[in-house]
Amino acid sequence: MTTTKADEKAQAKAEYNAFLAVCPSRQLLDRISDKWVVLILCALGGDTSEQPGASPAPKAMRYSELARLLVGVSQKMLTQTLRALERDGLLTRTVTPTVPVTVTYELTDLGLSLHHLTGGLRQWAQTHMGQVLVNRESHDARAS
Repeated sequence: MTTTKADEKAQAKAEYNAFLAVCPSRQLLDRISDKWVVLILCALGGDTSEQPGASPAPKAMRYSELARLLVGVSQKMLTQTLRALERDGLLTRTVTPTVPVTVTYELTDLGLSLHHLTGGLRQWAQTHMGQVLVNRESHDARAS
């Protein structure tokens, strides 16, 4: 039996199978695999300590705090990423009418559940970076 594109799309939507090209979960995977998303979730999840086994506590942060913490992120990229995470329901944006206006960002329960995974991913990258660099150097030497 042959399946049409419409059949594949309907199946992907019903099952959310990221291996299917038309599955909308692919867009979500693309978003959450972005380095800035991972780092924002870690920051808002309180996972900024370098101490192994430290128990992070989620916290609200102002835009300027995030910008200082995420060295190298442009204002445009930080703004776009925060808006996308808010749209997906992973964080909330709270505006307090002060002078100047105070804007804070905080993880939702959904964002916190994702933070538990991204924190491990960040830690893995930091822990294994030395080994990866050695492997890259070895590979590049063989390829030359």
